Amino acid sequence: VCSADLLIVLAAILVGTALLRPNRAEVNPALKLETWDAVNDGNHNAFTDMIKWNGALYLVYVSSPYHFGSSDSRLYLMRSKDGHQWEKIARLVAAGKDIRDPKLAVIDGKLFLYALINVAFTVKPYQTVYAVSKDGKTWAPFADVEPSGWLFWSPQQAKDGTYYVAAYWHEHGKSALLKSTHGRKWEIVSIIHDGDRNDETDIEFLPDGRLISTARLEVSDSYFGNPKGSTLISVSNPPFDKWTPTARSTVTRLDGPNLFRYNGRVYAVGRYQPDHGGPFTWQGSLFARKRTSLFLVEEDGLTRLSDLPGAGDTSYAGVGVEGYQVIISYYTSNIRKDYPWILGMLLPTAVRIAKVDLPSLEALAKAKSGQK
Repeated sequence: VCSADLLIVLAAILVGTALLRPNRAEVNPALKLETWDAVNDGNHNAFTDMIKWNGALYLVYVSSPYHFGSSDSRLYLMRSKDGHQWEKIARLVAAGKDIRDPKLAVIDGKLFLYALINVAFTVKPYQTVYAVSKDGKTWAPFADVEPSGWLFWSPQQAKDGTYYVAAYWHEHGKSALLKSTHGRKWEIVSIIHDGDRNDETDIEFLPDGRLISTARLEVSDSYFGNPKGSTLISVSNPPFDKWTPTARSTVTRLDGPNLFRYNGRVYAVGRYQPDHGGPFTWQGSLFARKRTSLFLVEEDGLTRLSDLPGAGDTSYAGVGVEGYQVIISYYTSNIRKDYPWILGMLLPTAVRIAKVDLPSLEALAKAKSGQK
């Protein structure tokens, strides 16, 4: 048998195994939750965000042929009263460019939509754009965010009304905190981290008024990931002009983070990699399995609390806290299979909703945090 034939046979075995392998996500039985599909139409539906506004939930996601850059990508905005029945109310495109990683914010009573523009198949976003709507249906054209080159994550409002957002530089390698009073023009407050191929970074306010951040440290851009890939945790005191790194967690490289707070604790929804080894299972490897998981975020590290039903290409969640429950949007490959990330990137994905009982999440956090 020639070497080319052998490679084809081995590739077929690997793909066949991946297609047949059942899902082994670990949903903690102590976590009270319901999950269901919001969108499952045969497209690659990804990169979700969600917010509550004017008494309804608003969910945005990207529909595309695959995970990679495509001029056929588009954003859909949906609205729901209960998270079960969704109505599509808007479709937004980026004039022949790839658009991804949408984030929603309510500023001055209006709905803001931030997103990243990309022209490369291998995905290299270079600019954040924004659009504004008074009703969620009619949107002003996209405009560039100032300053240029910073790629926004989720804006948060401080008690004094100022909006803050974490953003990473389009060439990777550093993240910053920016602020604004009106959401259109932003100014840099401080550098959160510089180095380690730092990108996706999120923030949340602690009960004492400080900010805590998680930063995705890729270390390298290899398709095989990097054994030093991790999540950097940092904190900052008002006026947030200086950041103190407090931990590098190797629990996961937290991709697509969304931080939220309940009863004084900070939690995150993000991507988890259950396999840790090498070289096919280094942190961030395209060839490893992935999960969407819930984490407790503390100054000394991340604690994984539970997976959500998901696998393959997954994560990038939206979060809406309502009383004693949190409603989470995320996307995932077929939840009955356990595809490697690279295969999931090419296959259809669904937008999924999870409704989590917060007291049960808090009980898990108390139990697992004490196990450190």
